[in-house]
Amino acid sequence: MGSSSGGKKKYINFRSRQRANMSFFIVVMFFAVFGIIVFTEIFLIDERGRGAGVLVRHGSLTYHHRQQERDYEDALQSDDYISIRVGAISNMDDTVGALLLGRPAAIPIVDEDPGPQSSKLLTETQLPPYPNHIAPTNGSWQNVNGTRYKFFVFSAFFDNRKGQRSIRVIGATKTRGPERAWCRLWYKANDNNMTTFISRTVQAKIKVIRENWNLKYSACFVMCPLLTNQSVPAAVSVVAKVKSPPTNLLTVINNYNDSGKPSNKFAVCIKPLHFDYNRALQILEFIELNRIMGVEHFTFYNHTIGPQVECILQDYVDRGLVTLLPWQLNMLSQKEIRTEGLFAALNDCLYRSMNMYSHVLLIDLDEYIIPRNNDTLPQLIEYLNNRMTTRTTGSYSFQNAFFYLQWGDDDSVYDSNDPIAAGLVTLKKTRRRSKLHPHKQRSKYICRPELVVEAGNHFVWEFIPGHGTLNVPPDAAILHHYRICEFGGDDCIKTASTVDSTAFKYKNKLVEAVKEDFGKFKSKCNLMELPPAPTRVFSKIMNILKSGQKTM
Repeated sequence: MGSSSGGKKKYINFRSRQRANMSFFIVVMFFAVFGIIVFTEIFLIDERGRGAGVLVRHGSLTYHHRQQERDYEDALQSDDYISIRVGAISNMDDTVGALLLGRPAAIPIVDEDPGPQSSKLLTETQLPPYPNHIAPTNGSWQNVNGTRYKFFVFSAFFDNRKGQRSIRVIGATKTRGPERAWCRLWYKANDNNMTTFISRTVQAKIKVIRENWNLKYSACFVMCPLLTNQSVPAAVSVVAKVKSPPTNLLTVINNYNDSGKPSNKFAVCIKPLHFDYNRALQILEFIELNRIMGVEHFTFYNHTIGPQVECILQDYVDRGLVTLLPWQLNMLSQKEIRTEGLFAALNDCLYRSMNMYSHVLLIDLDEYIIPRNNDTLPQLIEYLNNRMTTRTTGSYSFQNAFFYLQWGDDDSVYDSNDPIAAGLVTLKKTRRRSKLHPHKQRSKYICRPELVVEAGNHFVWEFIPGHGTLNVPPDAAILHHYRICEFGGDDCIKTASTVDSTAFKYKNKLVEAVKEDFGKFKSKCNLMELPPAPTRVFSKIMNILKSGQKTM
């Protein structure tokens, strides 16, 4: 019995030591794996951008709308970016050195469709050459060939904020599950006194721009990352497959310079003009009133405009006051994409204005941001900066006030014999809806473009971290919005209203400027004669006719 009991104790002690050794082994393995993870984080993530390695963090393939500030340093790897890893790129330091020396770089790239006898790895010299047959452009819709769905690109910008160097391409693609893409970055090189181009190919990351109504296609950013010390390419092509010849060529717009940031320079961005827009007096009033208020430049997008407006805008283009870009996007408006892809236009204008203008207004042709205590927009911003804390302000939001066109004209219209003065909407429509829309509903804004990542229609969707929107109080300024009842019919004029003649302070300068322009363009652009200024008798007759139509 004693011998049996002693053997059992030895066995139990042996098993206990075994378990202890196993537990120790598990603990050691855990810390070993943990150490490897920490090592990877330090040397592959913290060293990214310095050639130490490439680590791709995959985002969710389902796009989520989020309205929160994100670290812009990690923007290219955030969950809002749809990233599809096709192949890792190595030997980055050698690549950059080769590029700086003007030699083609040998970058291993994974071939998605290798032939039976071909290698799966490709180098830059094995890819299609620079597309000499395509004229580079700084703004026009071009096709990305070889995709299952429509995919177009419009413009490309160098973005150097917060040390996150990248080429940001404005495009339009499938809303959910965009197709993968590559960026062919083209660098100039001299070969026997001839200009040639060498490329560096990087995997693109696609971010779908918000406000798409869940339609099939959306405006998007195609992000092409650059290394820390890598020079800015001259142009970029976006391709669906690395072996596909490029069908697009975009000049990279680089607005960074050594002269410092612009001060008190205001510009306006307008969504695409469509439906053969040809309202000459309206376009003159819009440009001249905003110029009186301190705006120096306007960017328009030509989807379809009439001959008279095109003639007028071309004159402003020749004077350096207007940029007019073609806008032939092959997507059905409101069926495939939101309103001619307006969010691509707004963000193109945002990045086109960045580092060129200190403040940018994103408004429509029937909207005006009117200061109440100041005469100009620069004065308004200075007034707000002195009155409020604006150190972190990236945009100034203005509440919307409807001046319904169905309301009667101001009495001053009948005291004028001038058809120009009588035809300017900001002077003849002074009755507005008493209740203003809350911010983010119908509101518009002035932004500081260098602090904005993604622009929306009524507010900014994403800022550089640490910045946000200042809701401007209505006693400082509001958005004057001149339009018909938004839901059709005339019921809107039954709402509570008030007379607001704030815009009258610009009357003399505005009438004089528009009258001079109209006289100049009348023969040059074949403008039609304006109708004579209305009389009170004419107004009464029109009101009687309107009343009769309602009772019939």
